[in-house]
Amino acid sequence: MGLIDRAQIRSILVIKLRAVGDVLLSTVVLRSLRVAFPSARIDFMTEPPARDLLEGNPDITRVFVYDRKKGNPVRYLLEVRRARYDLVIDLFGNPRTALLTYVSRAPHRIGFDFRGRTYAYTTLVSPRGDRVHNTQFNLDALDAIGIPIVDRSVPFRFAEGDARYVDEFLSARFPEGRVVVGVNAGGGWYTKRWNMDRFAALADRLVERLGVGVVLPWGPGQLVETEQLSHMMVNTPLIPPPTTLLQLGVLFRRCAFIVSNDSGPMHIAAAVGTPVVGIYGPTNPVLQGPYGGNHVVVRREGLECLGCNLTRCPIGHPCMKELSVEMVWRAVEELVEKNHLTFPAHR
Repeated sequence: MGLIDRAQIRSILVIKLRAVGDVLLSTVVLRSLRVAFPSARIDFMTEPPARDLLEGNPDITRVFVYDRKKGNPVRYLLEVRRARYDLVIDLFGNPRTALLTYVSRAPHRIGFDFRGRTYAYTTLVSPRGDRVHNTQFNLDALDAIGIPIVDRSVPFRFAEGDARYVDEFLSARFPEGRVVVGVNAGGGWYTKRWNMDRFAALADRLVERLGVGVVLPWGPGQLVETEQLSHMMVNTPLIPPPTTLLQLGVLFRRCAFIVSNDSGPMHIAAAVGTPVVGIYGPTNPVLQGPYGGNHVVVRREGLECLGCNLTRCPIGHPCMKELSVEMVWRAVEELVEKNHLTFPAHR
């Protein structure tokens, strides 16, 4: 354990570039850092898609956006060097962020013991990504330098304007205040996505057996696919207007529960406290599951390839193709019972 003299730390940089769900889960470190260093500058470096998740967080001084498409990499190296950070915590650990950490010349540089990157760090953290949940993986970096963990929750904050925006389109579609459930068919890898026709069948079952309205959230580049899912359904769902990540969080907070592939939106739903049925295959729910105790995960048990972490499947994608609507529906029923949820037409 490389303990540090807290009195010497005046400026801190935390690095987590992507993806949206991973960035969100990494913010679990921020409250403990702020309590340990109440007067320090705390910057958080990430890529543009996750910026919204960090803006407005009172534990962050500045969101440092690293834009690979627009910025010259040398510019970011120079900017990090000029900032003269006292402590840099690299929670991403790829070659680029290792170099950024190294050139910062910070007296304390914390990173994971990944091959080819150890030169960059003064304190090495044993990576446990194959053994512990993603949140604990990030908190291990604080444990390594003796920072007490005072809060293990994942922060999520939105403004009143975000809430008004969401409430307006929900009330326009469901003026009677109908209970709504979110169905998220998106996912970063195709291997993490359950079949669209089964999502449609499940969504119709939610309407017919629970009496709820179904909302189909979508993000950049997903509208056409979401409209296709809507057309597959017998019952008409709500496709919301464009939302920011913070507005998406409000939308999920208004839902009784969410059914989702493993994805950034799923982690947002968990962060705002909404129960989640998480659909899993190539990723491991023990390590990347929805954070909290009120969720249920479902996968096609019995397959040797579960948790393969492959973005391309060489054997025909059985983890999703063999996961039936009935299997996921049983997970929905388990979630409803676990959270003591009631619905207008529950049968």
